[in-house]
Amino acid sequence: MDLRLIINGKKAADEQLRDAIGQFRTSQPLAVRVTYEGGDIERFINEAVAEGVKRVVVAGGDGTVNEAVNALMKLEKSQRLELAILPMGTANDFATAANIPHGYLPALKLAAQGQPHAIDTVEVDKRYFVNVASAGFGAKITATTPPALKNLLGGGAYTLAGLVQALSFVPYSGELTLPDGERTSGDIIAAAVCNGRQAGGGQPLAPHAYINDGLVDLVAFTSFAISDVPAVIEELSNYPNSSQQWVKRYQVPWLEWQTQTEMPINLDGEPITSKQQHFKVHAGALNMVLPDACPLLK
Repeated sequence: MDLRLIINGKKAADEQLRDAIGQFRTSQPLAVRVTYEGGDIERFINEAVAEGVKRVVVAGGDGTVNEAVNALMKLEKSQRLELAILPMGTANDFATAANIPHGYLPALKLAAQGQPHAIDTVEVDKRYFVNVASAGFGAKITATTPPALKNLLGGGAYTLAGLVQALSFVPYSGELTLPDGERTSGDIIAAAVCNGRQAGGGQPLAPHAYINDGLVDLVAFTSFAISDVPAVIEELSNYPNSSQQWVKRYQVPWLEWQTQTEMPINLDGEPITSKQQHFKVHAGALNMVLPDACPLLK
């Protein structure tokens, strides 16, 4: 198997990674490319396609994986390389939920020997993601706050109470449109459109999501008062047997959310802002190398 490894330049000096590559090369050749600036991943992927490479490994975090997914989705489906992941980020939410090994050598061995599986990608505003898009408050805090605050979508009681009190967060008013024609207006504090299951450094947002079912799981937090916090925690903790009064959940192949004001969205770590978001699943769009017992596969 002809392999090409693309390393996020910030991680290239990692001695353990260099050792793992050296060990791997004793049994198999491995060409390495290191990113230096924006657009390098796309350039390296196009170069690999032109050179007849069949499988590319990206070494980095969720944002690096996202960049590779977007580069591959720009290609005709027949040209898209098989994608493998060597987790090197701070969170590695997607890789962790997929049971991809965190050791460099085991991850490289899986990348070389593992089977490709057709997985879904999700498109919004001509951008793609494979894990989670967080919107509203969840997106706003992703890059700027300490880990304790990022637990909003995971649901620690002290976190929710503290955040609502400290930030007096103004909800986003908008209208949600679903495939069955249902239209719902309301105020959203935070929402997550999940192809994968977790975000924010291990917060399980959609424990029943699969990356090959042609659906996304929408998890939306409606506006609530401090006095409602225990009920919100209860709903989060007891899913799927909870009432869904504050935490709304839907499984759909597409959805549209329209807001009055620009809403921040975070696509696997990549920030965008938009007033109207149409999320659409592209079923089986990419071939990703995953462990045989990957829990994200249906």
